[in-house]
Amino acid sequence: MSLQVQDLVIEIGDRRVVDGVSFSVPDGARVGLIGESGSGKSLTALAILGLLPDGATATGSIRWNGRELIGLPDRDLARLRGDEIGIVFQEPRTALNPIRTVGRQIAESIRIHENASKKDAAARAIAEAARVALPDPERIVARYPHQLSGGQRQRVAIAMALACRPRLLIADEPTTALDVTIQAEILELMHSLADDDGMSLIFITHDLAVLSQIATHGIVLEHGRVVEDAPVATLLSAPASPVTQGLLRDATATLWRPEGRA
Repeated sequence: MSLQVQDLVIEIGDRRVVDGVSFSVPDGARVGLIGESGSGKSLTALAILGLLPDGATATGSIRWNGRELIGLPDRDLARLRGDEIGIVFQEPRTALNPIRTVGRQIAESIRIHENASKKDAAARAIAEAARVALPDPERIVARYPHQLSGGQRQRVAIAMALACRPRLLIADEPTTALDVTIQAEILELMHSLADDDGMSLIFITHDLAVLSQIATHGIVLEHGRVVEDAPVATLLSAPASPVTQGLLRDATATLWRPEGRA
């Protein structure tokens, strides 16, 4: 399955925050949306799943496997979310429900999308927790989000997003709130899971060094517009736009690996 975004415009009131963004994500590709805060990268991702904030409108075209998503009724979009397209948010503390165990939250999408019994979904939740390398998964699934570390909460969020084996994963700055060591672990986890499932990936970040560890192609945004669209290797070695050149200068030194996957 593939995603095509064409001339996407997002407006909030009379302010245009995304202006004519176009890119594609072929089946199995790993594409990064990169830019500074306010560049429109997260809003672009939210538009794909119809999750824009109140007052925001999207025009243009977003086609998933040939099906137009802009204007699709919310009930139809809800069937896609977590099933064909998963999403991991930047801060799992706000994305997770504080009054439900993490096992119940992992199991929820399995029950909804696969019509699994409560018992079967609970067993799957343990298996998914193990798959994202959470320690002692039987114990972890009985805990609440506040009882876990930041890295563990992010692993739970990834388990939730991937429980139904989506064909596309959108990861919105999933390592920003983590320390460098945990960042590297989460990036490696996402890399291996994407390999295992053969899924496509949209990875959103402001850090070119992080992007180099997970994506092969990058879309650079500034003020809601695409300013560069190139392989990540090109962004690292010969950035064409001043924006990308600035991102390269600011790349996180502790994650910099010139011979990395990109």
